[in-house]
Amino acid sequence: MHAYSMDLRTRVLAACDAGQSNDAVAVTFQVSTAWIRRLKQRRRETGSCAPKVPQRSAAPSQMHAESLRQLVEQRPDATLQELREALGLKASIATICRLLQRLRLTVKKKWTGQRSGTVRMSRVSGRSGKR
Repeated sequence: MHAYSMDLRTRVLAACDAGQSNDAVAVTFQVSTAWIRRLKQRRRETGSCAPKVPQRSAAPSQMHAESLRQLVEQRPDATLQELREALGLKASIATICRLLQRLRLTVKKKWTGQRSGTVRMSRVSGRSGKR
């Protein structure tokens, strides 16, 4: 979804400043009243009606990839959260997972719980079950 143009934003605000209600402006310009309310709020708080610029963190670099490779080698049972903290990255857990997949690394977990076995559902007897 793309942001509305600056032209539309200024025309909507001009119509609101001229005294039209949000409902009337919404019908005229085919936008929602909630969007008009947020647009007015943004202008009131920041002095600008420009759309927000998306903030993206930098993607992990090749240097991070090598650090991650060494870290997994040292601590193969670390969780994705622990790996992210150890690397000092602000990237999401999904980004760390994709980086591991791109490096073709797997994170091995230690088995700490008791293994579940199969449970017999019937008695073992000499009979075949037929009567």
